[in-house]
Amino acid sequence: MRAAGAVLWRPSAQDPEVVLVHRPRYGDWSLPKGKLDPGELPAHAAAREVTEETGFTATLTRPLTRVSYSVPARAGGSAPKVVDYFSARLSGGRFTPNDEVDELRWLPLKEARAELSYPHDARVLDAFEESRSETATVLLVRHAKAGKRSEWSGDDALRPLSPAGREQRDALHSLLPLFAPSRVYSAPRVRCEQTVAPVAADAGIDVVSEPLFSEEVYSADPAAGVRALLEVAAEGGTSVVCSQGGVIPDLVRRLAGSAGLDLGEVASRKGSVWTLAFRPGEPAVDGRSPALSLTAAHYLADPLP
Repeated sequence: MRAAGAVLWRPSAQDPEVVLVHRPRYGDWSLPKGKLDPGELPAHAAAREVTEETGFTATLTRPLTRVSYSVPARAGGSAPKVVDYFSARLSGGRFTPNDEVDELRWLPLKEARAELSYPHDARVLDAFEESRSETATVLLVRHAKAGKRSEWSGDDALRPLSPAGREQRDALHSLLPLFAPSRVYSAPRVRCEQTVAPVAADAGIDVVSEPLFSEEVYSADPAAGVRALLEVAAEGGTSVVCSQGGVIPDLVRRLAGSAGLDLGEVASRKGSVWTLAFRPGEPAVDGRSPALSLTAAHYLADPLP
């Protein structure tokens, strides 16, 4: 059973406050969550469940953690349940009691932990607390599928998305706005720009061209490409960067290596997304890169169900 939920939070004078919901059916206090609908990704389900259970809308910041536990199965015995949790900042709305949730509380983290009915929810709050020092999220996207290079006689930089790529682009268009990016960057390739253009248009911003995110410029000076990504993150908030398969794995490995993170294999399928979270760190050795450190990296293999 797949489900998704969120730590819905809002700033306060001291520590942030998070939402706990009371479910009369179970008599428990928990974090907003629910099962994935057919064709949904965890991010879609997390945002939807927050609104359905609490009446609030929220902006996703990044994935937090995944928890697994057993639940009763209809045929008897038990079945595994996997829940992906996201950090979600309050953006609007109002709570009205409903069939699923009859009471809601905004609580500081310490009080929220004491009220939760399940230990695995407390672990989710631990992950949220660890993320509080983060100042930026970069959604690093590999462009969607383009027509075959062997069938394109023009400049490769002008090779556009294929019909399958346009489907991936549309799926990304439903996913990336959940994180409300305020900046969109792209390698100077038509297929890259087309992949993220709808997201930029929705936000009313331009796609900024950055040659350092293209394969040939990055390969000539990878350190400059890393600096360019860190400079995007240094602007704070959430940004989208669209790049190529010859860039993304090496770029992510370098960022992870500098932060001491072991990500294992760094995949980069077309239409995939790396969610990279950053916080202020030690000054860079080269004296030029922003003093930021990668704190978490999550991979979404494909936005299509």
